[in-house]
Formats: sequence, structure tokens, C-alpha cells
Amino acid sequence: MPGAVAVAEPSASVSSTRVNVVFITVVLGMLMAALDQTIVSTALPTIVADLGGSGHMAWVVTSYLLAEAVATALAGKFGDLFGRKLIFQISGFIFIVGSMVAGLAHGMGLLVVARAIQGIGAGGLMVTSMALIADVIPLRNRGKYQGALGAVFGVTTVVGPTLGGLFTDHASWRWCFYVNVPLAIIMIVAAARAIPSIKAAVRPVVDYAGIALVAVGVSCLILALEWGGQEYPWGSATILGLFAVSVVAIVAFVFVERRAAEPMLPMHLFRSNVFTVCAVLSFIVGFAMLGAMTYLPAYLQYVNGVTATASGVRTLPMVVGLFTTSIISGQVVGRTGKYKYFPVAGTAVMALGLFLMSTMGRTTGFWLQSLYMLILGLGIGLAMQVLTIVVQNTVPYHDLGTATSGVTFFRTLGSTFGTAIFGTLYTNQLAPNLREAMLRAPGAPPAAAQNPQLLHKLPSAQALPIIDAYAHTIEYVFRWVVPVAVVGFLVAWLLKQVPLRDSIRGEAADVGGGFSVPDSGDRILRLERSLAGVMNRMRADELPNPDLLGVAGSPLARDEAWAIRQVRMLERTRGTADVASVAKAHWMPPEVLEPVYDKVVRGGYVESDAGTLSLTGAGRTEYDRIRAAWRQWVCRHIDDWDSADPQDRAQLDQALDNIAAKLLDEVDQPHALRQPA
Repeated sequence: MPGAVAVAEPSASVSSTRVNVVFITVVLGMLMAALDQTIVSTALPTIVADLGGSGHMAWVVTSYLLAEAVATALAGKFGDLFGRKLIFQISGFIFIVGSMVAGLAHGMGLLVVARAIQGIGAGGLMVTSMALIADVIPLRNRGKYQGALGAVFGVTTVVGPTLGGLFTDHASWRWCFYVNVPLAIIMIVAAARAIPSIKAAVRPVVDYAGIALVAVGVSCLILALEWGGQEYPWGSATILGLFAVSVVAIVAFVFVERRAAEPMLPMHLFRSNVFTVCAVLSFIVGFAMLGAMTYLPAYLQYVNGVTATASGVRTLPMVVGLFTTSIISGQVVGRTGKYKYFPVAGTAVMALGLFLMSTMGRTTGFWLQSLYMLILGLGIGLAMQVLTIVVQNTVPYHDLGTATSGVTFFRTLGSTFGTAIFGTLYTNQLAPNLREAMLRAPGAPPAAAQNPQLLHKLPSAQALPIIDAYAHTIEYVFRWVVPVAVVGFLVAWLLKQVPLRDSIRGEAADVGGGFSVPDSGDRILRLERSLAGVMNRMRADELPNPDLLGVAGSPLARDEAWAIRQVRMLERTRGTADVASVAKAHWMPPEVLEPVYDKVVRGGYVESDAGTLSLTGAGRTEYDRIRAAWRQWVCRHIDDWDSADPQDRAQLDQALDNIAAKLLDEVDQPHALRQPA
């Protein structure tokens, strides 16, 4: 029900070796899901030459992105309902099915369907990957793992075109999909063996109606934009009907969200200037980045005649620019707390880059092309990095998860619409341009106009008119997208500058954070992520472990405190505790732990009944005392989350209690356990 306080389960108690196995498994899932957003872009010209259906080229990308956006909204809730490990494995299996069907496809329609199946699996993999990090990685170490996982997402997203080109040139475009199958099988098997099964303590409410309505509304709108002027005239009943259904579904979505118990996208968020502006800018950044990355390889292959691999490599200046400004802007925002002018400058530079790319033609040289792509990348990086961080600093605690997910959702929608609109402009302009070019290229075989390799083997008199047709088409596409970036520039000026929370500012400097990785909507996990960033920046002697028992006023030794924590955690998660279960969780022989448990039993903190361990009253008192010390430490480092709303304050207080308990449970095994009792 609205306002219900969520109670998080404690993290699984696992050894450091097992943590690394889990992390590698999770990285595999994130890598595949992120890679397949862009890996097909350099393969698209070859796919079209092989399968035909150039009018459906954009759908190879948009079907994946749209299915991913919907799956992302559902997977987080399903993970809470059924366990994240299970959803992670099911998502991997769905991804395998989609990859196999895509690799075997012999028609563009089947390929589009297969890509949608892949997108469903990818959305589940991405969201559960981030949540599994929270389930398994100790909070004190989580910052570096989260940063690394975010960096994997960012790097694989932008280098996907180059890898797609390598597969296309040296094997087949089908290997862009087949390569996922062995990786996903390894991931599923490793997950079954290494990832612990954890469920949320509170069953979430899933906003099925809202998710269904937004999926229908967006799908119909994209179909109308894709089919308009190609499959059907713009004024046809089909196109007008799609637009009408889209409008009705989106209006109904707004109506449903205003009354949903736990809405996917709470409408009151749009009362915030910062959320609204950041959502619009996220949409525009996604629009420009994925649209450009999808169609630049087509320009390079058809106009310049380079291979699929070379077309991926030649888009790297955009990647370099994007990474450079993402890192610089993140560092500056993290240190100064000033962010407003980065989106302003970013959208301006982005508009300039798109305009310059609209001037590229058949005679544009390599270095000039690289400069234009670099400028576009610099602009995207400046605008993209800070948007999620800014939103997290302006919403109350109870909106933290939905606001963060909302901005990411708008960026994914922007990527979907960008690819679709780029595709509509491209296809609608290419058809008449090619018809005119074929009239000026007598004797040129029609197949050459669809295949860049065949095209550049023709005599110049036949090839040049067709090459110019592609060049003019790409120029036209980028020219029409410039106004979108200009709108972003104007909107960016409306963004208000607000003080950044100290516990959030550090996330701006995280390379991966700039790519808006799809994340769990759980507000406790989001707060934990902020705290993990704070702890990641601290020196070891700034963390309270060495002095925690003294601060708490506890008479326990470190080995005794650790032993009591393990019993308490197993009591909460499994109902009972014993030495064998503790030893198994830490991948160590029970004989190593028996002396310390004999010690706490003699001290009166733990009772042992036929091998079953339970805390005594004294043991619970010491546990609560140490947890209170952790709570005090946590509050000092995220005291900038204070809220005047009593309901919001109550939820935040419960979250702080949960985090304190989790930190207490996650304290590393002390060296005293390895010494004789």
C-alpha cells in the first residue's frame, strides 16, 4: 500500500572468492545485454543486403530497445517477488532463445521478433545484475564493484559497433548473435552454483496496467512513425489509427499512474522542475547517441566504401569524445557540486556536431569526419553524465527509486525514438534518391544499390550517383535532427542549480554512472549505492571497524562479535543457525569456527541446543548495541537526506536501520578466527 515501509533482506554472507565468481557472472550478463544494443549497427548494411527489407532496418534496433525498456520496468519487481537469482537465470535463457532465433533468421520480420525477445532478456539481465551486486557484495566494498559494472555497461555500449564489424567481416553477421549463446550458458550455470537465493521481505505491488499502457502507447507511436510514408501513406487509416491508439493509451497511462498504489512513473514527479528537465534532456541525449551510432556505419560503408570493421573503428572519435567529457564533467561536478552548465554546453556542442555531420558528403576527408564525430561525442558526454545524479539530489527519499528509474527510462525511450525517427527520415529520403540515381547510372544492377561491397566494385560512372544518393540521404537525416538538439539546448537553460547531497556527489565521478545504467527501483538499494560511493572514497582508517566495538561500549572481542552477527543473520534469513551453515557460507571448514562458538556459548551470548545456535538475551543486547553504533555512523555520512515530511522521514529511518543491520552483518571475518582460541 502507499507509504508502506519496505524492509530489505540482509545481504548474503559469502566468501570473497565466491563474491568474485558472482561478480564475473553478473558482468557477463551486463556485457551481453549492453553489447547487443549497438553491436548490429555496423552489420545492418550487410543484413539488409542478405535479407532485404531496408524499410525495417531501424526495427532491428528499436524492437530490442523497446522490449528492454518494458522488461526493465517489470524485472525489478519480479526479482523482488520470485528472487533475483531466478529472474537473472530466466532472463539469460530468454536472451539465448532470442540470440539463436536472430542468428538463424532468414527474413527481416523474424529478425525483428528475435531482437524483441533478446530485448526482454536484456532488460531482465541489466536490472537484476545491479540488484545482485547489492545482494552479494558487502556494502563497504560495493562502490568499486558498482563502478566497474557501470563502466562495463558504458564501454560495451559504445564499442559494440566495432565488435559487430569484426564478426560481420571475418565470420558472418549471424555471429553477432551466436556469440551470446555460449556466454549465456556459462553465465546461467555459474549463477546456479554461486549466486545465493534471496527474496525481498515485502512483496511489491506491480503496476501491470501502467506498464502495459505505456508499452502499447509507445509501440503504436513508433509503428506509426516507422510505417508512415513507407508501408502506408501518412493520411491512411492505419497510420491515423496507430496515432489515435497511442494518444489514448498514453492518456490512460497518466490516469492510471495518478491512482496506482505503486506507480511505475509517479505523475507528481513532473511537478519538479529538475526531474522534468532532466527527463527531457535524457530523452534527447538517448535520441542523438543511439540514432547517430546506428546510422553512421551505414554512411561510412555505402559512401566511403569501408568494411564493417573499419566503419566501427571510424566511429571511435565519437566514443573518445564521449568518454573524455563524461569523465571530466563527473570529476568537476563531484568536487564543486556545480552542474547546470554541463547540459547547456553539452546540448550546444551536440547540436554543432550534428550540424557539421549534416555537411558530410562523398568528398569529406577522413580527418574532417573524425573531427565532426569527436565534437558530437564531446557534446553527448557533457550532457549525459550528470542528469541522474541531479535528480537524486532533488527528490525526497520515498521517490528515490522511481525518479532514478524514470530518468533512465526516458533515456531508453529517447534511444528508441531516435533510432526510429532516424530510420524514417533515412528510408523516406533514400527511396526517391536511389530511384533518381539509378536513372543516372545506366546498367547498374539493382542489387548493387543495396550492397556496399558490390556498389564500390562498379565503374565510377555507375557507382557515383548511387554513392551520392546515400550521402545526400545521411546529410538530410542529420540536418533534420539538429533542431532536436537545439530544443535540448533551450530546455537545459531551465534546469535549476540546487545543492548536491554529499552522499550523492561522488557518484558523478563514477565513469559508469554517466551512462545511466538501468538500475533497481528499490529506494533502499539506491540509498545504499550512495553510501557505498561515500565508503569507496574513504581510507581504510576512516571506516569504523577497528573502533566500532569501543564506540558501542561492547565488551565483546572482534571474533565474538563476528560470531554473534552470523547467528543473528541466519536466524533472520533461515530461521535457525548452526556452525556448519556459517562455515558453508564462508567456504571454510567448521572446525575453524568451533572454538569461537564455544567461546560465545561460555560467555552466555549464544545457546547451543543439539547443534542449533540461538542468541541469548545478552547476545541480542550486544547485537543491538553494535548495530546502533553503525546506525550512528551511517547517519553522520548521509545526514543531508533529512526530510520534513513525517511519512518520508519514517521510511528513511527504517532504511537507515536496515543499512546499519546490513553493514553489521557484512563486517569482514576478523583475523582472530584464524588464531587459536
